[in-house]
Amino acid sequence: MKNIILNHQEIEHKIKRIAYQIYESNVNESELIIAGIEDNGFLLAKRLKQNLDKISDIDSQLCKVTIDKKQPLDTITTSLKKEDYKNKSLVLVDDVLNSGSTLMYSVRHFLDVPLKQFKTAVLVNRNHKKYPVKADFKGISLSTSLNEHVKVNLSKQPYEAYLD
Repeated sequence: MKNIILNHQEIEHKIKRIAYQIYESNVNESELIIAGIEDNGFLLAKRLKQNLDKISDIDSQLCKVTIDKKQPLDTITTSLKKEDYKNKSLVLVDDVLNSGSTLMYSVRHFLDVPLKQFKTAVLVNRNHKKYPVKADFKGISLSTSLNEHVKVNLSKQPYEAYLD
């Protein structure tokens, strides 16, 4: 039996709230890059962009970040060229902040380019991390045990987040 953390309606509400928070922190920007870590982070980034486009006139652009989560030191690729996000505000998005390693190595990739502002957003923030990485925008914070795994389904409706 799945232990549901967030149901479809709650996830939609969290996404909308995070979109408003992103807008508030970028209210003076004309452009914004929303970089989602493949797969679920990118699906979340797409939903955040849809919500942001409804509530603001910021020109937001999606960027897919591809990282091997088992080998995060391997090459990280993005769907945008570095020149496309240089001197712009960027939000890095992932579904779950577990140990912090995926976010940490992804952040490092973007540090090669001067950015105007850099923030992170996650749907579920777990409160035990190996790395000093924090999420600027989060849907929910959970204290879980190390042997519990948070799974998020954003690929088909109804969306859900649950402990596995």
